[in-house]
Amino acid sequence: MSEIKTYDVIVLGAGPAGLAAGYAAKQAGADVLIVEREDRAGGILKQCIHDGFGIIRFKQKLTGPEYAERYIKMVNELSIPMLMSTFVLGIQKNNELFELQLVNKKNGVFALRARALVLANGCRERTSKQVFIHGSRPAGIYTAGTAQYFVNIMGMLPCKECVILGSGDIGLIMARRLTLEGSKVLGVYEAKSTPSGLARNIVQCLEDYNIPLYLSHTITRIIGSGRVEAVEISKVDESMKPISGTEQVVKCDGVILSVGLVPENEIAESLDIKLDPNTKGPLVDQNFMTTMEGVFSCGNALHVNDLVDYVSESGELAGLQASRYARNSHNRNLIEIKSNNRDFLYVVPQYIDTSSDNKSAVIYYRSRDVKQNVKVIIRCGYNIVYQNKHSVIRPPEMEKAELDLSNISINQDCKLEIIMTEG
Repeated sequence: MSEIKTYDVIVLGAGPAGLAAGYAAKQAGADVLIVEREDRAGGILKQCIHDGFGIIRFKQKLTGPEYAERYIKMVNELSIPMLMSTFVLGIQKNNELFELQLVNKKNGVFALRARALVLANGCRERTSKQVFIHGSRPAGIYTAGTAQYFVNIMGMLPCKECVILGSGDIGLIMARRLTLEGSKVLGVYEAKSTPSGLARNIVQCLEDYNIPLYLSHTITRIIGSGRVEAVEISKVDESMKPISGTEQVVKCDGVILSVGLVPENEIAESLDIKLDPNTKGPLVDQNFMTTMEGVFSCGNALHVNDLVDYVSESGELAGLQASRYARNSHNRNLIEIKSNNRDFLYVVPQYIDTSSDNKSAVIYYRSRDVKQNVKVIIRCGYNIVYQNKHSVIRPPEMEKAELDLSNISINQDCKLEIIMTEG
């Protein structure tokens, strides 16, 4: 029986977060392996042929494949091994090592061990059944990502006349993409009173192509047997419940759903890692370590980012810290970062490890509503350690605060809190 190989760090996922994590861990001196379930690295970027990626990371406007190729090249230059078309069957922690059961076509079922794990599994799209749209299940209903795959990878047009439900960024981008390929986008319908996507995408993808955006509207019924024939649209109230008497029927042969993303965290749940009900991703400290020591989370598996640059940033930080943990683990002392659901959709990380050698922290946060002239303050007791004024702050646009913890005395009596004030 052959000996089970042990790595310092195993990264699960070869999208932008996983590639960045593997690269950073290897640069820090770790023995690294990247495991990917698809046959090619790059994650969702492979089908994102529009530009706008890499403005922060590389100071250039790149397409998704160009951005991915940069990291793939960096990983290959360091000779980091990648197992492609490989699936995780299960993970167990035995003493200080994680034992992974894997399967692929070449090796069948096999095992590997790691001193640290990085979860970079990405996220998945919500479906029509998860947003409770009434009607049957005719052909012609696609998530925005599936429609993007049809057009950009397979070279197929999924519909001739369609409506888009949800104003998330990928839905906005597909409104433009489908229009350029000859489809008629009859409208983008958003249940909220404000758009869910970035302001630049509202302008570049809808306004520039005269595609109407209907706020406070939703699809209440899909009509059709073999194929989508029409949808029923209704206005919604402040609670996003359909208003009786406002129904109208729009004829179409396709429905594109852009109704939100959910982090892929089945592996984290199998390890009994605690999840944040707001992000649907793991609870982490400033080192991106989860509630299970030795397991790190980053990218869209941690929380859904609006820019890939931030995905790579969190991947690099998680990979670096995973490498350090593999060589020198320590007992943590976690202090919770307090926030309120009234002002914030979420705050990441949720903890600060005061015993860590890493005395810097990046705090990511999203506002719950569109607000003007507000100040975001992070304080330790009555001591303000960070503050930033926002003339406008919007839920689609993630904000971040960089903290120097070296001069802050954080303990159980001086808890960290992030608040939002007017003026």
